[in-house]
Amino acid sequence: MVTRIAPAPPRASAARSPAGQARPRKRPAARATPSPTPSLTRALGLDGERMSKVDTAWLRMDSESNLMMIVGVWILRPGITHAALRERVRERMLPYRRFVQSARQDATGAHWLDDPDFRLERHVVPHTLERRRGQSERAALQERVADLAMQPLDPEHPLWRFELVERYDGGSAMIARIHHCIADGIALISVMMSLVDGGAPPPRRTPPKAEKNGMDAAEDWVADTLIRPLGDLTARALEVAGGSAARSFALLAAPQQGLSDTLGQAADIARMGGQLASDLAALALMPDDSPTRLKGQPGKTKRVAWCEPIPLDEVKAIGKALNCSVNDVLLSCVAGAIGAYLRHLGDEPTGQEIRAMVPINLRSREDAWKLGNRFGLVPLVLPIGTDNPIERVFAVRARMNSLKGSLQPLLTYGLLSVAGLLVKPAQDALLGLFGRKTTAVMTNLPGPAQKLQLCGATLEQSMFWVPQTGTVGLGVSILSYGGGVQFGVISDTTLCPDPQQIIDQFEPEFKKLLTLTLMLPWGER
Repeated sequence: MVTRIAPAPPRASAARSPAGQARPRKRPAARATPSPTPSLTRALGLDGERMSKVDTAWLRMDSESNLMMIVGVWILRPGITHAALRERVRERMLPYRRFVQSARQDATGAHWLDDPDFRLERHVVPHTLERRRGQSERAALQERVADLAMQPLDPEHPLWRFELVERYDGGSAMIARIHHCIADGIALISVMMSLVDGGAPPPRRTPPKAEKNGMDAAEDWVADTLIRPLGDLTARALEVAGGSAARSFALLAAPQQGLSDTLGQAADIARMGGQLASDLAALALMPDDSPTRLKGQPGKTKRVAWCEPIPLDEVKAIGKALNCSVNDVLLSCVAGAIGAYLRHLGDEPTGQEIRAMVPINLRSREDAWKLGNRFGLVPLVLPIGTDNPIERVFAVRARMNSLKGSLQPLLTYGLLSVAGLLVKPAQDALLGLFGRKTTAVMTNLPGPAQKLQLCGATLEQSMFWVPQTGTVGLGVSILSYGGGVQFGVISDTTLCPDPQQIIDQFEPEFKKLLTLTLMLPWGER
């Protein structure tokens, strides 16, 4: 909705004497009523599009330890030029209006305003990696990504920036930073897919055809696969968000309307009411997380690391053999890698568990490309103290099954909406509750099965990290792409100085699980 100031119509006025009697007042010379200047209008927040409360909460969530940016890296071969990338962004991304708008806060929230001084060269910039003696190119790139993760975006202009390293490892590397108030990861990946060869910005999107080319398949992935990052759990959340339970929410808001509704809807309310009470209690009574060295007050520097892709076919084979999902397998390897890291440092995690907040998409497939934030969070407990890989997979599966049908994603989405209504200190206090009860933020997204192209180059590897909030100092990302699975970590150096040590444990834990799976007695159930 756009709100604009209209000049007030002139009207006669009268001064009053001390006795209260009206007396004639000399009319000033006629003149046009001045309109507020555009700069004043913007300063007052009275022009532009109102930002949603959830997006406002993300805008105000930046802190000295955690900036609310989604950070991603694309590795491309052969290399591309800065000019080619800038032209592709101009053609494909700028039709998304958010990328030419700045965010302005006011007493009632925030607005999106067109940037009168928008210049693309401010947002798509070249960079040359500086390597220390003996430092590998990957280490130099990881160091640059970590530095940028703690550099705030310019609040006077649109909150995004791409940095292209034209010469990197026989190709190029692009580092993308986009503030979370613009959109969540699902929507932003859809935006990034518009950049690849064959992609198109929203105004030119068309319904899928019967015969699909490579880009049609990629768009289907965005609309179908990507909006289900945790399989049945997300499918259930979408069902709740858009189905009968969502109608029941409306009935709860207007109970008088329910008198004329069907008994089936009343039953929906009853079922949802029990689930709602259970999930509210689970969130409210959630105990503080295990006191490992990964928890504490974060500092102001970060480090990032990622591994080479592991074959997705092998992950699927383990899942099929153990009657588990691909996500169960990968999450159990994450838990094993963190546990092995703590043991390597001399800690004893046996019997310990840590909690990771996992984003759950709540948008429909038709809205997969739209910007803004439409997701909730669920707390997933990772059994880092379980040393046996098979037992750990089954423990993760049990925890995932317990979350199916949960309304917690909708509750946390509502919590973010409430936070956006509060003044910042109250918002920080409300959201700070999660920091004490959480060690990590973790995302797990399935990407296209086939590798994509950008400006004629192959997108060989893709990795991203979502921001950590409050006092959370660890971010874990899993992304399947082009037949492989990548595992990445971003960490606060006060709590985890070298995330590469966690990364180095991921593949051994996976190989251990694969070996034990192959040794199982297949002739027996």
